[in-house]
Amino acid sequence: MLGLGRKAKEGQCQGEGVQWKKNCFTGQALAMAIQQHQLSQRFDNNNGSMSRRIGSTSSRFRATNLSDPFSNTNTKQLPDFLENIETKKFVLIHGEGFGAWCWYKTIALLEEAGLLPIALDLTGSGIDLTDTNNITTIADYSKPLIQYLQNLPEDEKVILVGHSSGGACISYALEHFPQKISKAVFLCATMISDGQRPFDVFAEELGSAELFMQESKFLVYGNGKDKPPTGFMFEKQQMHGLYFNQSPAKDIALAMVSMRPTPLGPMMEALSLSPEKYGTGRRYYIQTLDDHVLSPDCSRKACEGKST
Repeated sequence: MLGLGRKAKEGQCQGEGVQWKKNCFTGQALAMAIQQHQLSQRFDNNNGSMSRRIGSTSSRFRATNLSDPFSNTNTKQLPDFLENIETKKFVLIHGEGFGAWCWYKTIALLEEAGLLPIALDLTGSGIDLTDTNNITTIADYSKPLIQYLQNLPEDEKVILVGHSSGGACISYALEHFPQKISKAVFLCATMISDGQRPFDVFAEELGSAELFMQESKFLVYGNGKDKPPTGFMFEKQQMHGLYFNQSPAKDIALAMVSMRPTPLGPMMEALSLSPEKYGTGRRYYIQTLDDHVLSPDCSRKACEGKST
């Protein structure tokens, strides 16, 4: 099902009605941040912090517990419809070529709503210094997210949000830590099936994986032209049309100096996702109608046959 939320069965008991309301609360909270272009474009640079984990900075000048990125964060009164959500912690996972930096407006808006967002750099992304030519698996690429979930207290859960190819990483996380994930939100992202490759979701737009590997001019040969390609990165003109067709000039300028090659190995790896773990996770899909990387048709196909 496209959109944020789950199908509610008619005639269910009152307890399920309460659960449905909680799901709606989560949807409203995330929508406040995702639909940035409809909201305030204000962002106070003094409150922004670009780091491997970009999170709440409202208490940056107060004593803080560095072991908990959510400690001493925004303590403003939540709107009534947010008071009853299961967790207020959002973990934001970027898409191909991006980094934690791309969520800076979303972080500000979620904080203004009284929520607790944090964005992670995947391996070789943002300011993570790992050489992208050495990242060959989803496990390698998702390591910062997996480490974060491993260190999360047993009694805590988070809401994962993955954009574009970041959907493969949150799928991988759902398979390994379903008990620590309250919800997984796929923001025009790669929602894949067991045995499917993340790249397969983009095939309608970019061609088959095999054709892309043979003919694409955007491939990166980090180990030499005589060796298989290690990554890909679009040229500025292509990035502008694919990712930033509605973005302000300042955001485009930020992206042009911040984007990095995407490791190819993780995109071509078939994921193993089980019904016992991944299949039990609560998954939601947000379709973006003007997206040029994953068109509405691609998004719809990504959800077909999947319980969301």
